[in-house]
Amino acid sequence: MSTTAPETTGTAPQRPARPTIAQLREVTQPPAIRGRRTAEHWTGDLYMRRVSPYLTRLLVRAGLTANAVTALMIVTGAASGFALLVPGLGGALLAVLLTQLQMLWDASDGEVARWRGTSSPLGVFLDKVGHYLTESLIPLALGVRAAGRLGDLPGGYGWTTLGALLAVVIVLNKALNDMVHVARASAGLARAADDEATTAPGASGLARLRRLARFVPFHRLYHSIELSLLVVAAALFDVVTGDLTGTRVLLVALVPASLLAVAGHFLAIVTSSRLRA
Repeated sequence: MSTTAPETTGTAPQRPARPTIAQLREVTQPPAIRGRRTAEHWTGDLYMRRVSPYLTRLLVRAGLTANAVTALMIVTGAASGFALLVPGLGGALLAVLLTQLQMLWDASDGEVARWRGTSSPLGVFLDKVGHYLTESLIPLALGVRAAGRLGDLPGGYGWTTLGALLAVVIVLNKALNDMVHVARASAGLARAADDEATTAPGASGLARLRRLARFVPFHRLYHSIELSLLVVAAALFDVVTGDLTGTRVLLVALVPASLLAVAGHFLAIVTSSRLRA
């Protein structure tokens, strides 16, 4: 699914009110969308884009706007974070279900916008709000889970502090790409191309690390999908051990890895050509 909404397309085109799946795919999933280097999550290629047109057809027939679908994405994503406040494996499984649904809404909101020709800056803004909100609430909730139940928070402030730190680092890492666009716009420059030549780090060492990250993509662990799956794995370990060892080990491991990821991301940006005229 798209982490950014499509560009404004102008006047809404006249299209069938009850489109076929083939018609939807032709308009809403063009090569320019499916072939983007960074904006498509791996679940999009694997299964979301295969399923999303069926949901999009229902949404179009129901008369929902793209922004209304994005609102559903925001609510569902936030709910995935709150679901982790339910202790045990049940809360973790519910969070996985909700993050999957969030990404399905995320795929469909752009498809509805492209079908109706109603994409807008407001849609882009709402999409950003949804992802930032979700991916900050999940680590915050992970800190609460590591501390125990909600009633145990006074004695578990160390775990909740780690969860808050993880949330801040994840949000900062997400914001770096948006900062590039803001910096270029403030300097009166066009949007940077999203291709290998533009985004490649200038330092040879960073370039080698980036190639290695393709095989060990730990920097992707902080997306809502991956985070929720990791929490489920930790919850299963907790069931086996009868305590919170799995959840706590996960949180402790994620914090330094996130700091490494954001440092590498920052260096990759400033040594690339993205911030050059």
